Amino acid sequence: MKLKSLLSLLILTTLTFHAIAQKKNVAFQGIKAEMKIQKNLSDDQLLDLVQKQTFRYFWDFGHPVSGMARERSNVAFEYGNEVVTIGGTGFGVMATIVAAERKFITREQAAARTKKIVDFLYKADQFHGAFPHWLNGETGKVIRFSPKDDGADIVETSLLFQGLLTARQYYTADNAVETDIRNKILWMWEGVEWNWFTQQQNVLYWHWSPNNGWSMNHPIKGWNECFITYVLAASSPKSPIDKKVYEEGWANSNTFFNGKKFEGITLPLGFDFGGPLFFSQYSFTGLDPRGLKDRYADYFEQNKNHTLINRAYCIENPKHFKGYGENSWGLTASDSWQGYAAHSPSEDLSVISPTAALSAFPYTPEYSMKALKHFYFDLGDKIWSEYGFVDGFSEEHNWYAKSHLAIDQGPIICMIENYRSGLLWKLFMSSPDVKNGLNRLGIQSPALTK
Repeated sequence: MKLKSLLSLLILTTLTFHAIAQKKNVAFQGIKAEMKIQKNLSDDQLLDLVQKQTFRYFWDFGHPVSGMARERSNVAFEYGNEVVTIGGTGFGVMATIVAAERKFITREQAAARTKKIVDFLYKADQFHGAFPHWLNGETGKVIRFSPKDDGADIVETSLLFQGLLTARQYYTADNAVETDIRNKILWMWEGVEWNWFTQQQNVLYWHWSPNNGWSMNHPIKGWNECFITYVLAASSPKSPIDKKVYEEGWANSNTFFNGKKFEGITLPLGFDFGGPLFFSQYSFTGLDPRGLKDRYADYFEQNKNHTLINRAYCIENPKHFKGYGENSWGLTASDSWQGYAAHSPSEDLSVISPTAALSAFPYTPEYSMKALKHFYFDLGDKIWSEYGFVDGFSEEHNWYAKSHLAIDQGPIICMIENYRSGLLWKLFMSSPDVKNGLNRLGIQSPALTK
């Protein structure tokens, strides 16, 4: 009897152990990398592959303690292994929703990872409700971005909350995990003191530090990637900015209006030739530009024309760089053969950044698909990796990055999905707070009537 009892207890203990192990593994199971270039893929199969493999950056390579997105895949610039990025995590949260809907992972896995991130953020360093540019992914303590940038960064915070508000609209199930996600996002969202970052002036200021105060003195003026910052600041349920802050701050800049033609295409707003393409992408992973307009611009037209100008410049290729052409285009901020740079027609270092054309799918689907096929089928042996496409390449210098950056990989997944289904746009624009913010700023959108 004793032997039988002992065997029964051993079997029960073993089964219990395996049950616990399986339960723990529900939240994480790696995604296999498809390294061999696969010929004869349909367009949809290729898009699936790119979204899935790129998602591995956030899923398999996410920080093991916090679940947050790491700044980059290589240790560079003395960042260390623990640096996680606030804005990049916002894109990662959205990419996780896409992965769940595309069945790369289960909804349960997606919710578990998102809860892990939200739980970590809820206890992490905040400054008047805003997050810093970087955190230590293990401790939640700020890691300074530059000597005086060791506090709040409201642009990174806005990219994070673009993702978190999207998640709040997605995780609506009546269970403990998804309820906790919604509640903690709401509490953090209500805690951001957006209007405090005006210093009682009609403009938002990018940074504040508990050690250095307002010494960076960087007012946020357009046109650039910070459009989402003003939209969310106006959307705040407890600390919204006034419309005057948008009009006299954001739109009151010598780099806001343009109206000139470049490559035969009119550019309503921004720097000559439009600047790097992330201007038309970061703010619009959640914010739907279709029909989005105010007295300053039609924002879909702005983003599409910016993209077309960028591509036309690459085709014209005035510096005669090797590898540029109608299927190999896209200048935006990324790594380069001589360090990180904000590539654009005005700062052309011969580097094509795959994220530029691929994150432009909603604006130029035909041209982006041609670029994707060239990147994968023709150059895949040089630029396709375990986390999707590498950050940049220069055929002129025979240089192909080994690195990936969260802020470049995330928009690829998100903007391809918005082209395919509009999923993230629908979710973000369904937020009542976002609708209130757009109304407050006088920005029109078809979503406001739904």
